[in-house]
Amino acid sequence: MSKLLIHNGKVLTITGKEYENGYIVCENGKIVEIGDSYKGEFDGKVINAQGNIVMPGFIDPHCHVGMFNDSLNFEGSDGNECTEPVTPQLRAIDGIYHNDRYFNEACMAGVTTVVTGPGSANVFGGQFAALKTHGSCVDDMILKAPVAMKAALGENPKTVYNASHKMPTTRMATASLMRQVLIEAKEYLEKKEKHEKDPEKNDLPSFDMKLEALVPVLKGELILKIHAHRADDIATAIRIKNEFNLNITVDHCTEGYLVADLLKRNEMPVICGPIVSDRSKPELRNMIDENAKILCEKGLDVAIMTDHPVTPIKYLSFCAMVAHKAGLSREVALKAITINAAKVNGIDDRVGSLEVGKDADIIILSGDPLDFMTRVTTTIINGEVVFSA
Repeated sequence: MSKLLIHNGKVLTITGKEYENGYIVCENGKIVEIGDSYKGEFDGKVINAQGNIVMPGFIDPHCHVGMFNDSLNFEGSDGNECTEPVTPQLRAIDGIYHNDRYFNEACMAGVTTVVTGPGSANVFGGQFAALKTHGSCVDDMILKAPVAMKAALGENPKTVYNASHKMPTTRMATASLMRQVLIEAKEYLEKKEKHEKDPEKNDLPSFDMKLEALVPVLKGELILKIHAHRADDIATAIRIKNEFNLNITVDHCTEGYLVADLLKRNEMPVICGPIVSDRSKPELRNMIDENAKILCEKGLDVAIMTDHPVTPIKYLSFCAMVAHKAGLSREVALKAITINAAKVNGIDDRVGSLEVGKDADIIILSGDPLDFMTRVTTTIINGEVVFSA
């Protein structure tokens, strides 16, 4: 029985009370007790966090860790299948290299969960997975897979397929392909449901891996992560969401502040970022540090991503610092890389805050989490110390 006590530190639960001299008891990978001033003996591993901050591990809600490997080019680039614009059947867990150096750097930086998957070359790119950042293989690291379906609007799909003179080469065509495959998946689902109700009168449709992968998206059981930087692409994402009654997130949302009222009217979950990058393409020309603050002021829950490798995963907390410096409140800046990052991906029942029953993913820091000079001294995943400075 694995037991761990962390005590004497300032505990930031993120969603509840803060404890100036708090403690956390973990057992078999879960948090079983949280409180103030632990007293008595303990028959397990003990960490004295005196003078330190204790909080939930950071979560990157959208990145490509393990899909584009460190120090490799084509040999380690498995994030985009650029031969076909519609590939919802692809699974991130079949392309992630678990020994990529960035997983270790994530642990050292206090990032305990990553939501990672295909890039944005395709209209439908495939399934994202939520992984812990430590494990002997991808299968041991899975928190939830699939956690979302990746789709992309705007510049990237049209740029990729323009080179091969293949649809889509316009925003119109990208939206059209997205609608077309969703309609096909809807008809496929309807045929399956009719067969289930009356198998004698209705034939079961031939198995189609692409359409099968989109069935949970149509049912609202699987989040559709839509890459959209520009205001017009954000509007298209919302339009398609409403047409098909989908459960979507707007990822990047670079020009979100320009359509903040539209986002609020539709109560859209937003994932902002990368914040720390150059304006490397036309879609990013209106990127501002204040985007997250403006969206938050509209009443939207905001999460912050790195989009690794655009911003290396180890700088996730720095991205929150930049947003905080630009006016995002301290409370929301921390939530943006913990509980909000978990909620937007439907994994907040497991991670994102320090609560009894949740996974024991905990970090101990030398000081203020939003101070660049603060160091992560200990990272704990599933109740086990995976990094200690």
